[in-house]
Amino acid sequence: MQRILFVLFFLVFFINSLEAQNYNYLKAEVLKKWVDSGKKIHIIDVQKDEDFNKKHLKGSIATGAYPVKSDQDKAKLDRIVEKVKSDNLEIVIVCPRGGGAAKNTYEYMRSRGIEEKRLYILEGGIQEFPYKEMCL
Repeated sequence: MQRILFVLFFLVFFINSLEAQNYNYLKAEVLKKWVDSGKKIHIIDVQKDEDFNKKHLKGSIATGAYPVKSDQDKAKLDRIVEKVKSDNLEIVIVCPRGGGAAKNTYEYMRSRGIEEKRLYILEGGIQEFPYKEMCL
């Protein structure tokens, strides 16, 4: 009986923690529409420098902060954070697959005072981005 209660407690805790971490995801086609329409946005790319040099979105800002776990990684974002704090433009975070590094960046930027309504994670990251004409 105690084992069942423990498992139930763990499941409830796990589900609640997943629900607590909602992120704003942006589909590739929406990003394309924004760019095509001339909408001003910040595209923050956290890929490693060598991956950024292989493929990135035109106009994106390279940070080399991947995987955005250590203080050193986060320090690479600090200059960007200060720059984007001064306006109200949307911020699209790009990482290799739209996963952990993007979430870490999202959380770090939020903790530095950037409003969550401005933050977006590119769904699927640069690896799944289908519009080659928008990439370098």
